[in-house]
Amino acid sequence: MRLDRFLTHRPELSRQKARQLLLAGRVRVGGQSVQDGLHPVDQWSQIELQAADGSWQTLQAGAPRCYLMLHKPKGCVSATQDARHPTVMDWVEPAAALHLHLPGRLDFNTTGLLLLTNDGHWSRALSLPTSELPKTYLVTTRDPIAPETEAVFRAGIYFAYENLTTRPATLQVIHPHQAWLTIHEGRYHQVKRMFAAVGNKVVDLHRQAIGPVELDPHLQPGQWRALTPVEVEWLRPLEATVID
Repeated sequence: MRLDRFLTHRPELSRQKARQLLLAGRVRVGGQSVQDGLHPVDQWSQIELQAADGSWQTLQAGAPRCYLMLHKPKGCVSATQDARHPTVMDWVEPAAALHLHLPGRLDFNTTGLLLLTNDGHWSRALSLPTSELPKTYLVTTRDPIAPETEAVFRAGIYFAYENLTTRPATLQVIHPHQAWLTIHEGRYHQVKRMFAAVGNKVVDLHRQAIGPVELDPHLQPGQWRALTPVEVEWLRPLEATVID
């Protein structure tokens, strides 16, 4: 929610008082003074208020933000829970304790880079269509990849069901049945549908990168590690507008 709304939920703070405290620089989020009432906060934010004597009162202790990359194996669902299938959370030991969720998904049998976090604002911004972060896949096909496929993907493919045309995609063929594909959106089964549109079928799909962040080559399927601070910032698009 917005910071000003968080403050006015306190019984001792009216809307006017909260505005005055913000303008006076007497509110800190994550140790930093914040004067903008629209600043987004959530249950993980540390929020402090400066008392009249200059001391700082903790309104919400918050918790460490967590950002992970997982090498998703085949045969698990990109979800926090599922009644019939194992989920990616089964591979991540602190998932339940840290309230992790997924800012993106991979199909049941698709492998590769998957992100997990407890930072809702980062996750929402990352998932926005306007973020335009490229996603790179290694695609293996049933039939040889036709020479004209690269130009067709670059021009965009019309999906009648959604009444839209995919954004230009980059295809680099490395083997008659295999190619690197970079797309800038994440439509339902998009890669499989793109190849189906040119009469081919995807038999294996692996996501290698999201934006400049590549899957750590040391991670075996089912293994994970924390993102570095640099990787977190690389994946941070322009801040999403918070309307809550």
